[in-house]
Amino acid sequence: MDSNEVPEVVLNSGKKMPMIGLGTGTVPLPPSHELIPAFIAAIEAGYRHFDTAAYYGSEGPLGEAIAHAIEKGILKSRSDIFVTSKLWCTHAHPGLVLPALKKSLERLGLEYVDLYLIHFPVRLREGVTTGTKLREGDILPFDIKGTWEDMELCSKLGLAKSIGVSNFGMNKLSQLLQNATITPAVNQF
Repeated sequence: MDSNEVPEVVLNSGKKMPMIGLGTGTVPLPPSHELIPAFIAAIEAGYRHFDTAAYYGSEGPLGEAIAHAIEKGILKSRSDIFVTSKLWCTHAHPGLVLPALKKSLERLGLEYVDLYLIHFPVRLREGVTTGTKLREGDILPFDIKGTWEDMELCSKLGLAKSIGVSNFGMNKLSQLLQNATITPAVNQF
Protein backbone atom coordinates (compact mmCIF):
# COMPACT_ATOMS: atom_id res chain seq x y z
CA MET A 1 0.00 0.00 0.00
CA ASP A 2 1.48 3.32 -1.06
CA SER A 3 0.56 5.99 1.48
CA ASN A 4 -0.01 8.41 -1.42
CA GLU A 5 -2.83 6.16 -2.69
CA VAL A 6 -4.81 6.16 0.57
CA PRO A 7 -7.87 8.40 0.25
CA GLU A 8 -8.25 11.14 2.82
CA VAL A 9 -11.19 12.95 4.32
CA VAL A 10 -11.00 16.54 5.53
CA LEU A 11 -12.28 16.90 9.09
CA ASN A 12 -14.11 19.98 10.38
CA SER A 13 -10.79 21.17 11.86
CA GLY A 14 -9.32 21.29 8.34
CA LYS A 15 -7.05 18.34 9.23
CA LYS A 16 -6.79 15.58 6.60
CA MET A 17 -7.37 12.07 7.95
CA PRO A 18 -6.32 8.95 5.99
CA MET A 19 -9.43 6.82 5.51
CA ILE A 20 -7.49 3.58 6.01
CA GLY A 21 -5.92 3.09 9.39
CA LEU A 22 -4.54 0.39 11.64
CA GLY A 23 -6.33 -0.33 14.89
CA THR A 24 -4.03 -1.18 17.79
CA GLY A 25 -6.51 -2.65 20.27
CA THR A 26 -6.30 -6.40 20.83
CA VAL A 27 -6.85 -8.82 23.68
CA PRO A 28 -4.52 -10.01 24.92
CA LEU A 29 -2.09 -7.24 24.09
CA PRO A 30 1.19 -8.63 22.71
CA PRO A 31 4.38 -7.52 24.46
CA SER A 32 6.12 -4.35 23.28
CA HIS A 33 8.96 -6.29 21.67
CA GLU A 34 6.36 -7.75 19.28
CA LEU A 35 4.18 -4.66 18.85
CA ILE A 36 6.90 -2.16 17.99
CA PRO A 37 8.25 -4.12 14.97
CA ALA A 38 4.66 -4.80 13.84
CA PHE A 39 3.86 -1.07 13.90
CA ILE A 40 7.12 -0.25 12.09
CA ALA A 41 6.26 -2.84 9.43
CA ALA A 42 2.83 -1.24 9.04
CA ILE A 43 4.45 2.19 8.57
CA GLU A 44 6.84 0.69 6.00
CA ALA A 45 3.83 -0.87 4.25
CA GLY A 46 2.24 2.58 3.92
CA TYR A 47 -0.07 2.92 6.90
CA ARG A 48 -0.24 6.54 8.03
CA HIS A 49 -3.24 6.41 10.37
CA PHE A 50 -3.04 4.55 13.67
CA ASP A 51 -5.92 4.20 16.12
CA THR A 52 -4.96 3.68 19.75
CA ALA A 53 -6.46 4.40 23.16
CA ALA A 54 -5.41 4.77 26.77
CA TYR A 55 -7.42 1.63 27.50
CA TYR A 56 -5.66 -0.50 24.86
CA GLY A 57 -2.20 -0.18 26.40
CA SER A 58 -0.68 0.28 22.94
CA GLU A 59 0.17 3.99 23.12
CA GLY A 60 3.73 3.46 24.36
CA PRO A 61 4.75 0.88 21.74
CA LEU A 62 3.12 2.95 19.00
CA GLY A 63 5.03 6.04 20.10
CA GLU A 64 8.29 4.07 20.08
CA ALA A 65 7.54 2.79 16.57
CA ILE A 66 6.81 6.32 15.31
CA ALA A 67 10.03 7.66 16.86
CA HIS A 68 11.99 4.80 15.26
CA ALA A 69 10.37 5.40 11.87
CA ILE A 70 11.29 9.10 12.01
CA GLU A 71 14.83 8.33 13.20
CA LYS A 72 15.34 5.81 10.35
CA GLY A 73 13.83 8.16 7.74
CA ILE A 74 10.80 5.94 7.05
CA LEU A 75 8.74 8.98 8.01
CA LYS A 76 10.08 12.46 7.26
CA SER A 77 8.44 14.04 10.30
CA ARG A 78 5.67 13.73 12.88
CA SER A 79 3.26 15.43 10.48
CA ASP A 80 3.51 12.42 8.13
CA ILE A 81 1.47 10.25 10.50
CA PHE A 82 -2.08 10.57 11.84
CA VAL A 83 -2.63 9.35 15.40
CA THR A 84 -6.05 8.86 16.98
CA SER A 85 -6.33 8.15 20.70
CA LYS A 86 -9.23 7.95 23.11
CA LEU A 87 -10.21 9.14 26.57
CA TRP A 88 -11.06 6.21 28.83
CA CYS A 89 -14.34 6.19 30.79
CA THR A 90 -12.68 6.62 34.20
CA HIS A 91 -11.47 10.04 33.03
CA ALA A 92 -14.64 11.16 31.25
CA HIS A 93 -15.33 14.00 33.66
CA PRO A 94 -14.49 17.72 33.87
CA GLY A 95 -11.02 18.25 35.25
CA LEU A 96 -9.84 14.76 34.30
CA VAL A 97 -9.79 15.07 30.49
CA LEU A 98 -6.74 17.29 30.03
CA PRO A 99 -4.54 15.32 32.48
CA ALA A 100 -5.60 12.07 30.75
CA LEU A 101 -4.64 13.46 27.33
CA LYS A 102 -1.30 14.67 28.70
CA LYS A 103 -0.61 11.13 30.01
CA SER A 104 -1.48 9.69 26.59
CA LEU A 105 0.85 12.18 24.91
CA GLU A 106 3.59 11.25 27.37
CA ARG A 107 3.15 7.53 26.59
CA LEU A 108 3.11 8.28 22.85
CA GLY A 109 6.08 10.64 23.08
CA LEU A 110 4.16 13.17 20.99
CA GLU A 111 3.31 16.84 21.39
CA TYR A 112 -0.22 16.35 20.01
CA VAL A 113 -2.65 13.76 18.71
CA ASP A 114 -4.40 14.33 15.43
CA LEU A 115 -7.75 13.11 16.76
CA TYR A 116 -8.87 12.62 20.37
CA LEU A 117 -12.14 10.83 21.07
CA ILE A 118 -14.35 10.19 24.09
CA HIS A 119 -14.17 6.37 24.02
CA PHE A 120 -17.72 5.69 25.31
CA PRO A 121 -20.55 7.96 26.51
CA VAL A 122 -20.26 6.74 30.08
CA ARG A 123 -18.22 7.48 33.19
CA LEU A 124 -16.81 4.67 35.29
CA ARG A 125 -15.35 4.70 38.78
CA GLU A 126 -11.53 4.69 38.82
CA GLY A 127 -10.17 1.15 38.51
CA VAL A 128 -13.19 -0.26 36.64
CA THR A 129 -12.46 -1.82 33.27
CA THR A 130 -14.67 -3.40 30.66
CA GLY A 131 -14.80 -7.14 30.80
CA THR A 132 -15.36 -7.04 34.53
CA LYS A 133 -18.77 -7.46 36.08
CA LEU A 134 -20.07 -4.00 36.96
CA ARG A 135 -21.27 -3.52 40.50
CA GLU A 136 -23.41 -0.84 42.09
CA GLY A 137 -21.44 2.39 42.17
CA ASP A 138 -19.17 1.49 39.22
CA ILE A 139 -21.14 3.67 36.80
CA LEU A 140 -21.02 7.34 37.77
CA PRO A 141 -23.02 10.32 36.46
CA PHE A 142 -21.63 11.39 33.08
CA ASP A 143 -21.34 15.17 32.74
CA ILE A 144 -21.45 15.28 28.96
CA LYS A 145 -21.44 19.09 28.80
CA GLY A 146 -18.43 19.56 31.09
CA THR A 147 -16.52 16.65 29.58
CA TRP A 148 -16.98 18.05 26.07
CA GLU A 149 -15.91 21.52 27.26
CA ASP A 150 -12.65 19.91 28.43
CA MET A 151 -12.30 18.16 25.06
CA GLU A 152 -12.70 21.56 23.38
CA LEU A 153 -9.97 22.92 25.68
CA CYS A 154 -7.65 20.12 24.49
CA SER A 155 -8.31 21.29 20.94
CA LYS A 156 -7.84 24.98 21.74
CA LEU A 157 -4.51 24.20 23.43
CA GLY A 158 -3.36 22.37 20.28
CA LEU A 159 -2.90 19.07 22.12
CA ALA A 160 -5.61 17.49 19.94
CA LYS A 161 -5.86 18.80 16.38
CA SER A 162 -9.39 17.39 16.07
CA ILE A 163 -11.83 16.05 18.68
CA GLY A 164 -14.70 13.63 18.44
CA VAL A 165 -16.59 10.78 20.02
CA SER A 166 -16.77 7.02 19.79
CA ASN A 167 -19.70 4.67 20.32
CA PHE A 168 -22.22 7.52 20.79
CA GLY A 169 -25.85 6.91 19.92
CA MET A 170 -28.18 9.60 18.60
CA ASN A 171 -29.46 10.63 22.06
CA LYS A 172 -26.00 11.19 23.57
CA LEU A 173 -24.77 12.91 20.42
CA SER A 174 -27.81 15.22 20.47
CA GLN A 175 -27.12 16.07 24.14
CA LEU A 176 -23.50 16.88 23.33
CA LEU A 177 -24.43 19.09 20.36
CA GLN A 178 -26.77 21.24 22.48
CA ASN A 179 -23.79 22.97 24.13
CA ALA A 180 -20.83 22.23 21.85
CA THR A 181 -18.92 25.11 20.31
CA ILE A 182 -16.76 22.64 18.38
CA THR A 183 -18.75 19.94 16.58
CA PRO A 184 -17.27 16.46 16.93
CA ALA A 185 -15.14 15.66 13.89
CA VAL A 186 -16.15 11.98 13.94
CA ASN A 187 -18.30 9.42 15.73
CA GLN A 188 -16.21 6.26 15.51
CA PHE A 189 -17.91 2.88 15.77
